[in-house]
Amino acid sequence: MIAINSITRAAIKGYLEGFIDGLVDEYKGRKILKPENAAEYLSRYSSNGELKPFQAALIPPELIRINQFERGLSTKLGNSFEECTRLIALEHHQDVRRGYDIKAEVSVAAFAEAERQKEKYESAVTNKQGKPSLEQMITAVLNARRGDDLELKTVRTDLYILTKDGTELFFEIKAPKPNKGQCLEVTQRLLRFHLLRGKNRPQVKAYYAMPYNPYGVTKADYKWSYALNYMPFNEAVVIGNDFWKIIGGETAYEELLEIYLEVGREKGKYMLDALAFGF
Repeated sequence: MIAINSITRAAIKGYLEGFIDGLVDEYKGRKILKPENAAEYLSRYSSNGELKPFQAALIPPELIRINQFERGLSTKLGNSFEECTRLIALEHHQDVRRGYDIKAEVSVAAFAEAERQKEKYESAVTNKQGKPSLEQMITAVLNARRGDDLELKTVRTDLYILTKDGTELFFEIKAPKPNKGQCLEVTQRLLRFHLLRGKNRPQVKAYYAMPYNPYGVTKADYKWSYALNYMPFNEAVVIGNDFWKIIGGETAYEELLEIYLEVGREKGKYMLDALAFGF
């Protein structure tokens, strides 16, 4: 069964073409001056700390511009994943929202307990003690609720899905190589999603979503130590095909990558011409 129908496919392709065009427009006009001589370059000032005298001496400005474009694309690629996820999920689920604010009156004590659970998890890793499961942490947060300290709280999730069977899914869509702080912060956010809904799994499921696996095909191939150590990886993380299967079915990942490949083939010459030669 096809995961992405022709209408959604056209919408995704159009979005990606606009994404590439906008990024090329941002970088193609950038002036990168080749050093006239060592003294001239060494007299330059950069408020962003981007002076690289040895690279600038060896590498043509056109290649530097292309490298800057690639770094900019990598930084903004997460936005493309979120939008493609939304478009695919709309085909398969009851409701889908990007940048969704979860609002509820909740116990201040329980809200703070999410922070305490995060700290407890970090301490367990540092002291090589047994780490709590995600479900245990959610339970601890829900059990900390009181009725006399309610306050309106808002937490935003990257993607919200209401499935056809009524299950609520919350995703933090992030890069697959987070640092320690990002792992702990997302873990805390997942706990707070459950608190604001007042439910544990399986009625509510909150995930750290990694759109691709930089190590291979399966979750078992994944090796990034921060994510493996500083969050309940097996329960909290969906990665690569496992993520896209939730969004759109068995073939969604492969079908989406084919659209990216098609846009890359069609836009490749345009990107090189615009960035290297300015036309």
